Amino acid sequence: MSHDPQIATRVWHGLRTLVLDRYDRRKEVCDALDMSFIRAKALRRLATAPMTMRQLAAELSTDAPYTTLVVDDLVRRGLVVRDVHPDDRRQKIVTVTAGGAAAAARAEEILGEPPPPLLDLDAADLVTLDRIIAALVQ
Repeated sequence: MSHDPQIATRVWHGLRTLVLDRYDRRKEVCDALDMSFIRAKALRRLATAPMTMRQLAAELSTDAPYTTLVVDDLVRRGLVVRDVHPDDRRQKIVTVTAGGAAAAARAEEILGEPPPPLLDLDAADLVTLDRIIAALVQ
């Protein structure tokens, strides 16, 4: 199926503008949690399951020393604990605390809030957009 690349470029630019420029929720997350977005991202990942430091670094696309700084700060805040891995004593495993899980949930709540233009769409248009997005992310 042949498409006009200019239309695809315009659509992509519009999506990026909507999500990253006009309604970027990352600053709101940082302000609400009083931390950098990478720390909030780490909490959100760890809230799904405990991870080794190596796994967390891969999830965050950060190197080991920076991941250690992030985790050290989260430990100081009481949001995660770092323990020896039960199956491999050479590794450390990071687990969220109840406070960390609550902070991660707050971040997800903020990030999941649809922007007003999306809420203002006609119901039929919203259903169509839902179908299209589902096809794009499958």
